[in-house]
Amino acid sequence: MPSRDLYRDIVENMHDGVYFVDRERRITFWNKGAERITGYSAAEVVGTSCANNILVHVDAIGRQLCQGSCPLVAAMADGAPHEAEVYLHHKQGHRLPVWVRTSPLRGADGNFIGAVEMFTDISSRQALQEQVEELKKLALIDPLTGLPNRRHLEAQLHSRLEEMRRSGVTFGLLFTDIDHFKQFNDRYGHDIGDQVLTIVANTLALSIRPFDVVCRWGGEEFAGIFPHTDLSTLRGIADRLRILVAHSRVNTGIGALTVTVSIGGTVAKSDDSAASIIKRADTLMYASKTNGRNRAKVAEAG
Repeated sequence: MPSRDLYRDIVENMHDGVYFVDRERRITFWNKGAERITGYSAAEVVGTSCANNILVHVDAIGRQLCQGSCPLVAAMADGAPHEAEVYLHHKQGHRLPVWVRTSPLRGADGNFIGAVEMFTDISSRQALQEQVEELKKLALIDPLTGLPNRRHLEAQLHSRLEEMRRSGVTFGLLFTDIDHFKQFNDRYGHDIGDQVLTIVANTLALSIRPFDVVCRWGGEEFAGIFPHTDLSTLRGIADRLRILVAHSRVNTGIGALTVTVSIGGTVAKSDDSAASIIKRADTLMYASKTNGRNRAKVAEAG
């Protein structure tokens, strides 16, 4: 049978932090993992009470746990294991996120004699997750307008085409172009041009159904996918979006400017590819511009 010293050596050299407390919450053991994660040596910690708030555990909203909802106290109170994400105070002064797991310890008579806490540094995992999320944003979100970008809409378009082939559920595609956009930049500067783009983006995004998708296609163009939509419904959506944009205002400091858009739209057909439906909607959008701008032309073909 393995000796008690062997078990102690195993715990001592675990990568995770491990410490034991007695019934009075005095720390009786502090392993090398705890030293590495917190910066506190065993000599500095063993014999002190965790109730003295050495690590100053707080939760995500800043509540101090050592004076209230302490997982170690909870384990000794109800005899059950507890887990929580907390932020400990590193010796160097910074906060460090850790995942703690606590369990009660019982003596030979079955009574509680203390508790054990094991904690894992999750800062690197959080940083990695944040980096992944940031990369996702950079890859799929337009930084100026906050809308999904062209790459995202192209992926959605392929998914909708596949769904249509499987189930016959069709969808509409709208292309929207800001009228005379170059004049905003030339006359008032690029800051106003950016404001125009943002106002149009917000108007479109806030005026669609929850399951619709609108993106910034590029430059002053936007595109939107409208699932479960026939030609008549798509015409209504296009007209509503056009009118709402026309009633928006851009504040320049020397007066308010109006913005209009030209829209082209079409409904997917069974033999459509991504390229064919994009071309059809784009052609209809340019027909709206040619016919006077501030118009919406929605049809089965260009």
